[in-house]
Amino acid sequence: MATITLGGNSIHTSGELPKVGEKAPDFELVNTDLSVSKLSDYKGSRVVLNIFPSIDTGVCAASVRQFNKEASDLQNTKVLCISRDLPFAQARFCGAEGLENVVNHSDFRDGKFGKDYGLDIIDGPMKGLHSRAVVVVDEEGAIIHTEQVPEIAQEPNYADAIKTLV
Repeated sequence: MATITLGGNSIHTSGELPKVGEKAPDFELVNTDLSVSKLSDYKGSRVVLNIFPSIDTGVCAASVRQFNKEASDLQNTKVLCISRDLPFAQARFCGAEGLENVVNHSDFRDGKFGKDYGLDIIDGPMKGLHSRAVVVVDEEGAIIHTEQVPEIAQEPNYADAIKTLV
């Protein structure tokens, strides 16, 4: 269990992020067209998992915008934006913003992704959503970077994630 904060108040996640060097757990997430994608579908590409509570908050939206910008300069890299939002909300946001360099995936059906990655918030007002985290996976599916953002209202360290890809 990780302890993070929301507005300076302690809340907890269901576990810890997988460790650097481990194989990233495969997952099934729902795309904006309601089809299903797996991490294994991206084998051969580097993958940034930009994980957040809800696309409808300022910091979450900012992370999607920033990773969309960063992704345009990265070779052989896919940025997956993952939340428990409905796929329709994810599609609406990216469509309205003109964001085309990120792929949205939803964990709304069973929350298994959040459980497997140890980032379900288990108490406090955001209970049931995912904590803010970044996981970077190499072409073979090994984790090369993780960040559990300590304060939900704080953006991730984009530079640290991106430097593992250049």
